[in-house]
Amino acid sequence: MRALPNRVQRALLAALCLLTVALVPGCASKAPVPLVVLGPWTGIEGDAFEAALKRLDDGTGRTYTYEGTNSLRETLVSQLAADDPPDVAILNSIGELTEYARRGLLSPLPEQMAGRAYPPWAPTLRVDGRPGTYWVPLKVDLKSLVWSRPDASDADPVWCVGLASQATSGWPGTDWIEDILLHQAGPTLYTKWATSRLSWQDPAVRRAWTTWARLLGKRGAKSIERSLITSYEGVPGPNGSRGLLNSGFHCTYEHQSAFIRYVYAGDDVRVEPSAGFLGGRAANRDTYEVAGDMAAVFSTDPAAQELVERLSGPTGRALWRRQAAPEARPLFPTRTGPEPANPIEQKIDTLLTSDAHALCFDASDVMPPELRDAFHRAVLEFFRDPAEEHLTSLLRQLETVRAQVTGESPADPSFRPPEDLCASPGGPAAAPAPS
Repeated sequence: MRALPNRVQRALLAALCLLTVALVPGCASKAPVPLVVLGPWTGIEGDAFEAALKRLDDGTGRTYTYEGTNSLRETLVSQLAADDPPDVAILNSIGELTEYARRGLLSPLPEQMAGRAYPPWAPTLRVDGRPGTYWVPLKVDLKSLVWSRPDASDADPVWCVGLASQATSGWPGTDWIEDILLHQAGPTLYTKWATSRLSWQDPAVRRAWTTWARLLGKRGAKSIERSLITSYEGVPGPNGSRGLLNSGFHCTYEHQSAFIRYVYAGDDVRVEPSAGFLGGRAANRDTYEVAGDMAAVFSTDPAAQELVERLSGPTGRALWRRQAAPEARPLFPTRTGPEPANPIEQKIDTLLTSDAHALCFDASDVMPPELRDAFHRAVLEFFRDPAEEHLTSLLRQLETVRAQVTGESPADPSFRPPEDLCASPGGPAAAPAPS
């Protein structure tokens, strides 16, 4: 159940204190109300994070309340409209965080916090001409992955596709297009596209869409409709198994982020980099798309800054991993995190921290929310009808949205996200392969 808004808690505490100081412990010292953390994790992920959060209480009397929701953007927007934001919010969208920072809604983090993660997860953002760090990732994910059964044949992959995800349906398809574009065109052009400095009608962008359609192959109307309404997690099987590989699609491969490992817990699956499947250039083979869940401070309370510092530090990371089930252990953005616990996690961790030449942040999560949402819808429409003329119309519509949300002048766009979206695992900006 959602905690009472901060302002309501403060009002109730003040009223009780007026009635009697003796009967209400903490009134004399004006004990602060709990800090509220709003985040995207529910189920076993939410339980683990909440347990770790409670164990961060250092005994000083300050406690923390976690609110997990599957409708994060809608919840946060409504709370901001009511002038009752959480103290800390955890979002995966740099586009949204950029908007909040430029509207003066985020408190900049201490300078040393930038070292908690390398770009692309914690880039520098210029607000009012001053550089600063406005968010830091609490956990990260590797997206350029393909999952399959150990006996699957590489000769003729049959791709599993589930595009439904409640209000954000379509994002599994945008992940496909982003990953293809990154491997075909390289980090430099990918960054221009993600930061709205490249037309959606550019030939490289169009090629990524048509490559996706070619890889998926011809699909019947019944199969298409089923993919459009099936969750990216698949549907529960008769033995309780989940995942698209278990959902009766008669498919052999799935393109999905590292987080899906919790769905396949206990299953005999293998994971490998997606580059070998996407028809990209050899120079981009060791380039990977990544994502993250970033903590930002909406409160002026110094304790909120301290909480983010503790959550993103070694103690917070270790506590979180100890509370999480093996299949839901979080991944962290530097080599300082706890050691992986199983072979699949070890392989993903090695790709993130050692094998990659460049890690590039999820493009749609960088885009302005309006453009990102239009991208989601366009993917669903294209999946239903991948005809060339339909694609032409969709790309024209997306270009129109891009022009509207970024301003008419390319030299002075209204939306200015950070541009250091690609980096090597060691920290410095990666030297991109020639585009």
